[in-house]
Amino acid sequence: MILCCGEALIDMLPREGAFMPYPGGAVFNTAIALGRLGADVGFFSGISNDLFGTMLDASLTESRVNTENAARSNRPTTLAFVTLRDGQASYAFYDENTAGRLLEPKDLPDLGPEVDALFFGGISLVSEPAADTYAALIAREAATRVTMIDPNIRPGFITDPDRYRARINHMIEVSDIVKISDEDLHWLEGEGELADLVKALLARGPKIVLLTEGAKGAHAFTANGHCFAAAQKVTVADTVGAGDTFNAGFLAALQRAGALNKAAVANLSEDVLQSGLELGVRAAAVTVSRAGANPPWEHEV
Repeated sequence: MILCCGEALIDMLPREGAFMPYPGGAVFNTAIALGRLGADVGFFSGISNDLFGTMLDASLTESRVNTENAARSNRPTTLAFVTLRDGQASYAFYDENTAGRLLEPKDLPDLGPEVDALFFGGISLVSEPAADTYAALIAREAATRVTMIDPNIRPGFITDPDRYRARINHMIEVSDIVKISDEDLHWLEGEGELADLVKALLARGPKIVLLTEGAKGAHAFTANGHCFAAAQKVTVADTVGAGDTFNAGFLAALQRAGALNKAAVANLSEDVLQSGLELGVRAAAVTVSRAGANPPWEHEV
């Protein structure tokens, strides 16, 4: 099982002059996409018992995501109001005292041998105490299970950049797989050639760095080489959930190949890397062709 660990929230999306609620969140979207792609997947986060939390739980179940590890409470659900300009999304978060944000180490699940890999990312890695709780979970599990992180950085949401960078850098160092966009890579590492910045990341511990460049496509870098998959040309409705779906495609391909273990990830063949990239970009292409985060089912890719 791939356990996706991070935020579940409600995206309030502009529709016909009003805002309409849609289940979302970067890590939630990745879990949904994995379930729809036929992967064995579970979800860990703080989920509210309120109306919106019920919507989140129902969406996970409908997409075949196991929710037995979720930490449930009566605190409210995080809301994210989304505005779109030229298909690009920007967000205003309402996250004080929510079920997701107030997640604490005591809420961490005891994981059985069925969990092969853990995925982390998104705004869940920004705000304490939840961010520190997820950092504690990856530190606890990274020695024995495959771990992947996608920072999915939202600069406008970060109030303490130094503390955030320190947390993300530590999580990158213990992760097996790092997925990062070109913009996020520059935000974390500064100016420079992308290939050089990626090599510096690899030197810090990850076995695979996935670099996405939007409409150009995606790269996979390892100590032994490099693969590339071009993005598919589609009519873009918006980009909500694109990177999250890419993550799911890559992980689903590794799970199908029986490669979600520490030894396999450290020595992935070029064929498996390439298949992961290609499933990721195919799945993401379907998502961007639809309004909102609506990942494809297996038969659609």
